[in-house]
Amino acid sequence: MMKQLTLKEPFKVHGKGLHTGLMIDAEFCPAPENHGYKIQRTDLEGEPVIDALAEYVTATTRGTVLSKGDIRVSTVEHALAALYGAGIDNCLIKLNAPEMPILDGSAKVYCENILRVGVEEQNADKDFYVVKQKIEVRDDTTGSSIIVLPDDEFSIDVMVSFDSPVLKNQFASLDRLQDFSSEVGSSRTFVFVREVEPLVKGNLIKGGDLDNAIVIYDSPMEQSELDRIADLMGVPHKNVTEFGYINDFPLFADNEPARHKLLDVLGDIALIGRPLKGKIIATRPGHSINTAFSKKIRKEIKHQEIQAPVYNPNVEPVMDINRIKELLPHRYPFLMVDKVIEKGSNYIVGVKNVTGNEPYFQGHFPQEPVMPGVLHVEAMAQTGGLLVLGQVDEPEKYSTYFMKIDNVKFRSKVVPGDTLLFHVSFMTPLRRGCAVMKGYAFVGEKIVTECEFMAQIIKNK
Repeated sequence: MMKQLTLKEPFKVHGKGLHTGLMIDAEFCPAPENHGYKIQRTDLEGEPVIDALAEYVTATTRGTVLSKGDIRVSTVEHALAALYGAGIDNCLIKLNAPEMPILDGSAKVYCENILRVGVEEQNADKDFYVVKQKIEVRDDTTGSSIIVLPDDEFSIDVMVSFDSPVLKNQFASLDRLQDFSSEVGSSRTFVFVREVEPLVKGNLIKGGDLDNAIVIYDSPMEQSELDRIADLMGVPHKNVTEFGYINDFPLFADNEPARHKLLDVLGDIALIGRPLKGKIIATRPGHSINTAFSKKIRKEIKHQEIQAPVYNPNVEPVMDINRIKELLPHRYPFLMVDKVIEKGSNYIVGVKNVTGNEPYFQGHFPQEPVMPGVLHVEAMAQTGGLLVLGQVDEPEKYSTYFMKIDNVKFRSKVVPGDTLLFHVSFMTPLRRGCAVMKGYAFVGEKIVTECEFMAQIIKNK
């Protein structure tokens, strides 16, 4: 199981804000397990903190804006893309302005600093959001869409299309997050010359220049008009005689604009708050549809505290019934776990196939057989026992005894033919032989039972 990552040590960046034109300092700091991405406004009274989550997105014009109360932070997508691309789960960003610095218009500087300071593995397991069925968000007015398909890994394909003789159709892809820094991170943001004046009049891009964006000239203008727009921006005049890219540095790649759109998608997907397993196909993406997708996933995450485990019966189990019988003293008809399919440092997933031959069905609603709820709890307890035994050397010499059960909820009945999946995790570390755990029982995607319990591990006599 992959572990959560944070920065090995802090790093700082300094630069101009794209929209405010302010000179800005941002410090990226290591953060504890399950912290996620948070941004602290050190220039405001009390130095308030905002979580970098999709529910706080309040604007998406030329960048993603997060707001909560008096806290506002814009242009967060490039920094978040660099963190997400590096596999970092936990980071505190200390910021002394209402936006992140634009730097060169890409994530390059962030990527270089992450590589320089390094990352550190933490004890907690990564908490993936696993895409189990097709998810689609579409905007028919713009032709934009994001489709995500189930996959064992993360990958992304991006297609862009503009009504422009210079930038019409482009495609970019990223098959492995590990390649983000080298293949995507240096791709700069872009703007069409014809868009500049409306943006300036909209009180945006005060810090924009040819050093932090690719500028695309694709509709005829007199040189005097180009000079006037340059004066509006406060940048030097540039003589332009033909359509193309107006920039001081060569393109990072022929499809740099499409790669930058991919970068933006990744930065906005980071607002889900969890790494994602799935294949993203983004057509004509922009911050509006990117964050709409992230908001949709966030609603699902908040609606259900935990995703149902993924069960593939073709994959060899972590523990089969023979290994389970070596660890647990239970036997027929009271051994309630058939196999273990997943196990991390602080959680375990067990399986029980419920059949009509279970002895309790003879007396428990025999005309309409229902598995007794107390046996759901017993099965979770046995699964939790296997988790606890994994914390000691020579587990065969120990037994687990359950001391307390709390907050039991029976949500749905279980009947013959169902396959029960039990997800049990530690709520507190194992101390003095005692552990508090949280258990969920699933049938398909639905939680049927949940409870909390305390167990004690004791060496056999």
